[in-house]
Amino acid sequence: MTSYRPSAKTLPFVLLGLFGILYIYDAGLEQEKILPEIVSETISVPTQNTPGVQTRKIHIVQEGENLSVIFEKYNVSLNNTYKIFREDKTNEIKNILPNDRLEFLDLDGELQKIIIYKGPLLSYEVDLFPEISIERIERKPELINTFKTGVIESSFYLAGLENSVPESVIMDLAYIFGWDIDFVFDIRSGDRFKLLYETPFVDGQQIENGSILFAEFYNQNNRYTAIRYEGKNKKWEYFNMDGGSLEKAFLRAPLDFAYVSSHFNPNRRHPILNTIRAHNGVDYAAKRGTPIRATGEGVIQSVGWKSGYGRTIVIRHGGEITTLYAHMENYHPSMAKGMKVSQGQTIGYVGDSGLATAPHLHYEFRIGEKRTDPLKVALPSAAPLDQSKINQFEIFKNNYIEIAEKLLPKDPNAKFFR
Repeated sequence: MTSYRPSAKTLPFVLLGLFGILYIYDAGLEQEKILPEIVSETISVPTQNTPGVQTRKIHIVQEGENLSVIFEKYNVSLNNTYKIFREDKTNEIKNILPNDRLEFLDLDGELQKIIIYKGPLLSYEVDLFPEISIERIERKPELINTFKTGVIESSFYLAGLENSVPESVIMDLAYIFGWDIDFVFDIRSGDRFKLLYETPFVDGQQIENGSILFAEFYNQNNRYTAIRYEGKNKKWEYFNMDGGSLEKAFLRAPLDFAYVSSHFNPNRRHPILNTIRAHNGVDYAAKRGTPIRATGEGVIQSVGWKSGYGRTIVIRHGGEITTLYAHMENYHPSMAKGMKVSQGQTIGYVGDSGLATAPHLHYEFRIGEKRTDPLKVALPSAAPLDQSKINQFEIFKNNYIEIAEKLLPKDPNAKFFR
């Protein structure tokens, strides 16, 4: 077999043929290439402002602070301070009180708004832009009604707590009936009560103590009823079933929930002198320092040491009535002869000055020169509800009674009220 070898003369033609073949092959490849598809889409994106940096600074007003000083501390300009004060025509903003809350809202370091909270129900929003403006904002609380009962075994206070009655409501109940019942001395085992009270809430938080709407107290076979209604000067007052005021000129007791160690007894043997000496009053045993309250409005007739009575205060009331409070540890600092005192005002503190074996208060109720048992004396009532309000009062009364009667069968103490 022989192999072909191109000669020098034919070599150029061979090379030229090879180049031609390669060119044709390469052109075929170019035609087979697939061009990529280009997709173009326009998307519309909404324009958004980039949020700035917001900050909130909170200040709780302290005793002795004023708004000008607080504004300066939080970089409120003098010009804005002047404008705010000028806009505050009723001085509601300037008159800040301890525990008021102020919030300063900044945007990118520039003060925008000041919010002044005067409590959970009232606030003022001060906008600085575009110009100074003040908006008063009042909120209405949600009122939740609660019905409770209690049966007393040893203590009215404990009976309330054991039946989940808030302490503030227990004290209010004693105050409401305190003109008729001495909760220190008159309470007996088996006494019972039922009450309907409302509690205000804002944003799920209780903002005030509950307020009694309707209450009944059964004491030694006597039934006392209290119904809340708007009395004089649009203030809440309490009335009985007939619209008579529960308020009287005197409270039955000068102390709250103390133990009566000695009752009215004209033949009582004195514990120190060991002689028969008239005990023309009531002794209330209580811890040293327990506040003593004036049982009625009046004027201080005397303050000072009074022989066996020790430190004593005598108050002169209307109708030749005087009350005496003895064996005090000390007097309230404001007490002085000739000073006016109001019913329930603290006048001194329990002690054992004078002829006393232990801390207690000796209390006397006198009409002229006659000493009277303060636990039994008839006390005059305040003016009854105006006749023009009786019809509306009846509607409120019947509504409260209906609610109580509807809820009583579900109460664990229901059997005691049948």
